[in-house]
Amino acid sequence: MQAPDAGDADCVADRTGDLEALRGAIRAFFADGYPQDLMARLRAGETLGREDNLRSQAALAARGWGAPHWPAAHGGPGWTIAERRLFEDEYVRAGAPTVVPMGLIYVAPIIIAFGTPEQQRRWLPDILHGRSFWAQGYSEPQAGSDLAALATRARRDGDDYIVNGHKTWTSLGFWADWIFCLVRTGDAARGGAGISFLCIEIASPGVTVRPITAIDGRHHLAEVIFDNVRVPAANLIGEEGQGWTYSKQLLSNERIWYAHIEEKRAALRRVRDLAAQQAATRDFRRRLAEAEIAVDCLDGFVERALLDDGANVASLIKILATETAQAITELELELAGNLAAPLLPDRGAGWAAALPDLPGFIVPAVEDYLMTRAQTIYGGTTEIQKTIIYRAAM
Repeated sequence: MQAPDAGDADCVADRTGDLEALRGAIRAFFADGYPQDLMARLRAGETLGREDNLRSQAALAARGWGAPHWPAAHGGPGWTIAERRLFEDEYVRAGAPTVVPMGLIYVAPIIIAFGTPEQQRRWLPDILHGRSFWAQGYSEPQAGSDLAALATRARRDGDDYIVNGHKTWTSLGFWADWIFCLVRTGDAARGGAGISFLCIEIASPGVTVRPITAIDGRHHLAEVIFDNVRVPAANLIGEEGQGWTYSKQLLSNERIWYAHIEEKRAALRRVRDLAAQQAATRDFRRRLAEAEIAVDCLDGFVERALLDDGANVASLIKILATETAQAITELELELAGNLAAPLLPDRGAGWAAALPDLPGFIVPAVEDYLMTRAQTIYGGTTEIQKTIIYRAAM
């Protein structure tokens, strides 16, 4: 999600009849036109792979709904904000896999806003139709929350850049065909000055991808190492030295995307149903109510971001979205109780297959709990977001 562009002047128009017709079309598509096996495997607790996610994106694009937030000129459906939010709600309701954001939501809007027509023709159709997978090359071993301390360097050599450096915590980096990176092209050793935005093909000689095992035993993170990687200068987005400016817009979009309103509402409904079966304590019910109120507040912030200036509330959204996600998964884990204790060091065929007698909600509850531990860290820590808010208020 991102703030509306100039083409969204009618974003608040009352089109209730159109919305209900769209709702019916979306539900019909997910009932008959979308790959049913993907949703069935998710319901069974299975983790989907690279080709599964690309197939999901291809199915959405074939229907014309592959990029709800893109302008129509680049393959988007030309929806109003109300239509986008309706689609997102129905998408979650259907049980389709969460969109992998790195290509579609993170880098594509930057290519649309700052890329050349040739770059747009080269990359956007493959992102839209699920023919390529992208990763984000931001964090480094010594530059996580302090992203401006990044040290990966790109030295101009004729028509190419020679890239050397080390990116880490790269989500799904081992699936990627391309990685968009912040690199130093200027003389400054620190700070945003002299940082450029460069797209690098993972198959390039000198690129090494090393999976990182996370706390849940899965390899959804990676290190990406660049050793004298030759990258065409034509892969530079926008102007050299202006990458920090572009990255701030991307991070604003990213932090708004974290909201996942309908996913949180669905999780809360699940928690409330489970709590009713277990005669939850008064304290548990209080914390559940607090989480529901927080999601309502989050929904209001997202609405403001989409209708006004997302950059002004993106940090608030990031804090509230990630802390609320942690609170919800803590409630789920509490309901799981002692049955959540056996944590396997290696998923193998999956926890669901290894522990078939567990109640169905426990495996995803444990996985979600472990995954959300990092949410207040990645994408800009809560402490960094509070600093951004403080500085904006000064």
